[in-house]
Parts: sequence; C-alpha cells; structure tokens
Amino acid sequence: MEAFKSFLGNSPLWYKQTILAFLVLNPILLFTLGATATGWIIIGEFILTLAMALKCYPLQSGGLIAFEVVLMNLTTPYTVFHEIEGNLEVILLLVFMVAGIYFMKPLLMFIFGKIFIKVRSKVVLSLLFSFIAAFLSAFLDALTVTAVLIGVFVGFYEVYHKVHSAADTDYDDSGVADRKELSGTLDEFRSFLRSLVMHGAVGTALGGVCTIVGEPQNLLIGDKLGWDFMEFFYAMAPITMPVLAGGLLTCVALEVTKTFGFGQKLPEKVRDIIEGFLEEQDANRTGAEKYALVVQAVSAVFLIVALAFHLAPVGLIGLTIIVLQTAFTGITDEHSIGHAFEEALPFTALLAVFFVIVGMIHDLHLFKPIIEYVLQQEKSVQPALFYGANGLLSMISDNVFVATVYINEVKAAFDAGTISREELEHLAIAINTGTNLPSVATPNGQAAFLFLLTSALAPAIRLSYVQMIKMALPYTIVLGGIGLLGVIMFL
Repeated sequence: MEAFKSFLGNSPLWYKQTILAFLVLNPILLFTLGATATGWIIIGEFILTLAMALKCYPLQSGGLIAFEVVLMNLTTPYTVFHEIEGNLEVILLLVFMVAGIYFMKPLLMFIFGKIFIKVRSKVVLSLLFSFIAAFLSAFLDALTVTAVLIGVFVGFYEVYHKVHSAADTDYDDSGVADRKELSGTLDEFRSFLRSLVMHGAVGTALGGVCTIVGEPQNLLIGDKLGWDFMEFFYAMAPITMPVLAGGLLTCVALEVTKTFGFGQKLPEKVRDIIEGFLEEQDANRTGAEKYALVVQAVSAVFLIVALAFHLAPVGLIGLTIIVLQTAFTGITDEHSIGHAFEEALPFTALLAVFFVIVGMIHDLHLFKPIIEYVLQQEKSVQPALFYGANGLLSMISDNVFVATVYINEVKAAFDAGTISREELEHLAIAINTGTNLPSVATPNGQAAFLFLLTSALAPAIRLSYVQMIKMALPYTIVLGGIGLLGVIMFL
C-alpha cells in the first residue's frame, strides 16, 4: 500500500491506475496486435502524460512508458542515442541558453515593464508581443524567444505575488493597502498573462517558418535544397507572408471578440499597483544593480548579434553569456549559479524521454505508409497532401523529426530520378510549412510550446495542455488554412 501511495506521488488516483494499466497492457498488446498497432497506442499514451503535465510532470509517467518501449525492443538505446545526438544543439540550447536568460531577468523586467505599463490597449499590447516574438524568431530561435517570454511573465507574476503577500504596502497611493485592493483579481491577472504568452508563443511559429534559421528543420530543408538565407525566404514567402498577416489579424480579432480564452484586460488597480512597484524599484536601484543592467544589456547585444550571424551553435552562445554576466557582476557562488539551471533541466530530461518515442516511430517506420501513399498520388496534389500529412503528424510527434523523415524521402526520390527539381522544391516548401504551421495545434507539436507547458509559468497562470489546445485552435485553423490555400494556389 505504501508503495502504491508513493508511486507518482500526489497524482490523481485514476491517473496512477491508468499508467499502471498501460505498463501491464502494453506487452500484451505487442503480443496480440503486433508492433505497429502497439506503437500507435503508445504514442497516444505518451500524449496523455503530456496532457496531465500540471498534475504530474511527464518525465516520470512518460519515462516509465519510454523505459518499457526499450524493454519491449520497439526501439534500441542506440537509436535513442542517435536521436539525442542529432538534437544535441537543442539540448545544449536548453541547458545553457535558458540559464543565460535567467541572469538577464532584471534587464527583461526593466524593458518589458515599461512596455507592460505604458501600452494600455490590450489589443496593441497583444499585437506587439506577437510581432516581437515573430520578428525575433525569424532571426534567432523559437526556444530562445520562448525562454525570454517565460522569463518576462514569470517576473510579472512574481511582482504580483510579492505585492499581494506584503502586509502594508500602498504603491498606488490610494490610501488602501495593496493587498486588499488586489483581493479577487488573481484569476483576471492569470487570464491576462495567459492570453499574452499564447500570442507570443504562436508568434514564434509565425516568424520561425519564414527563414532558414527560424527552426531547426528549416536549416535541414535549406541544406538539402542548397538554398541560402534569401533563397529560402523568397521560396517560402508566397505562403509565409499571407500566413503572417493572417496570424496578426487573428491576434487582433481574438482580443476584440474576447473568445477562446483571450480578451482579458489588466485590471486598472493592478496596473497602478504594479506601476508604483516598478517605479519604486527604479528609484531605489543601487549603483551595483545599475551596473548589472549595463552588463546584461551588453550581453543581450552580443547574444542578438551572435545568434543573427550564427557565430556558434546556440547553446555555446548561451554558455558565453552565462560566463560574461556572472564574471562581470560578481556572481561566483556555485549555488547562485545553480538556480539558473533549475528551470530547463527537467524539460531537457523530458525531451530525452521524448526521443525514445521518436526512436520508436523511426524503428517501426510508423510514418512510412503515409509517405508511400502520398508519393503514389497525382503530382499536382502531392504538395497539398504532403502539407496535410506533415501537419497532422507534427501535431502528435516532433515537427523536426517529421520534417527530417519526409525531406530525406523526397530527396531520395529526386536522387533516384522519380521527381524533378521543381517538384522537389514544391514538396520541400510543403514540408516546411506543413511541419511549422498546423503543429501549433498541440504542445507536443513544437518544442517551444512543450517547453512553455512544462515551465514554472504554466502552473502559476493555470495554462494546461487542454487550455493551450483551446487557445491555439483559432490560430491552428487560420494558419493551417491559409498555409494550405497557399500550397494549393502557388505550388
């Protein structure tokens, strides 16, 4: 009884029983239904563990399923290692870049605090966050931009919590204690932050699809086709530019109509109190704190330049800004440095577990029948079918993996003389847009979304798996629809 009580800790009883049932049934399913059917069922099981992220971190429940996958020989440790090896840049990014952003939090709060308070229109503020995220993601990296967004919104939530917990502050000079004024506003504040962070998260997809450096699979596709930065941009532009416009218009429409969980404005009394708090922080900032802001600003400039010109892999750039910021601000205590790594390491471990599932998909060739079916169709409809297939598979798997599988198959068909160069280019565009746009539908479609779901911010603002799907739905329809229309019209 004590063992069952300890199993998955404080997770709901039904969830514990479900995971145990999965672990018992999977070997039976493998024996009775075969590897392919069992593989698809296990993908569904893993998605459930992601959906329950706020109740039980998926590393434990998903990890047990992944461990069983290896034991049942549905994949091998060598395949898993190969997948991790192929995604080493992403892992280094999570380990070092997120920690680097951690030391930049005071600067981010200083800059975004001004925007947060001065821009009073929620529509303009939402549009601003979406556009900034899209622009940065086109030149930097969606995960890095998401880490910045998380850092900013965690900062604002901490300000609210700090003021709400204080006994006798009155930052808005109203004569009423801030704690009393903030009473009953927490749900509104959470809803406000949820809508902004989702606009920003979708913004990373809007910008990431446009350029060869926006997403990891873009670089792979560009390399296979021999495209440089501008050639990639021009090839994608007939589809990505209308999608970008449609995404920004959707952002405005959602805020105006106040549907799908969007539209919540920041309560005026909350704004006034946070503004007073930030102004007091500015007034009381010490010389050392001002100097630290300068160091962080210089590091931020270095970060943007290094990422934009790809001076080194993203993770190594992150390691560099950790060294620069800590060395020049005097943070030399091991424990102080260690806190910076707490946010990303659980997700990094989860990503490694996720690669077990990706390895299973690879070894069982679960996507191959779909690829073969599409390649057998009329050449005129192949781009649209590739777009749809890539979109659907990216919703349940990793979009980088899906793009890798498809572009390799298409390139092999070109090398064998089955398709022409023009057809190769059309299919490459369909694969790129298909893996980047419809994949916003679910958190497991994009690493940036999954990182957001499993971050410290998500439980604070009550951003669950289902809530993310609900809020992303209008974007999925618009982005996916315009993308498909573009593929049909231009390819």
